[in-house]
Amino acid sequence: MNLALPTALLADAVLFIHFAVVLFIVGGLVLVVAGNLLAWRWVNALGFRVAHLAAIGFVVAESWLGVVCPLTSLESWLRTQAGSAAYSEGFIEHWIQRMLFYEAPPWVFVAAYTVFGLLVMVAWWRYPPGRGQSRH
Repeated sequence: MNLALPTALLADAVLFIHFAVVLFIVGGLVLVVAGNLLAWRWVNALGFRVAHLAAIGFVVAESWLGVVCPLTSLESWLRTQAGSAAYSEGFIEHWIQRMLFYEAPPWVFVAAYTVFGLLVMVAWWRYPPGRGQSRH
């Protein structure tokens, strides 16, 4: 039985999940800031804010420690099992280079993740979780 197709589909599913995580991290900050400016109460829900802070915290920590994202590793492994080429760099680096034809040394991505993480922390301080929610 040839497992290449199901394995490739699993790799694509991991890619989709990874993209959704990136969208949550980037879009989450945009939603927190815009939502507070537009008085959307739900953007300060504690669960949403903790999940968002934890997600970017994980990314910053793995970049500082030089750890490859587990989703990148899983997708690469699945792609090699399906007979395709694996990533030679991280997920974000791979797709930025592919979409924008932009190459940068790894420290640029570490710095970008760190600055973005700091922006999330500033948003946490400026728009604390629970602010504006009804307290019954």
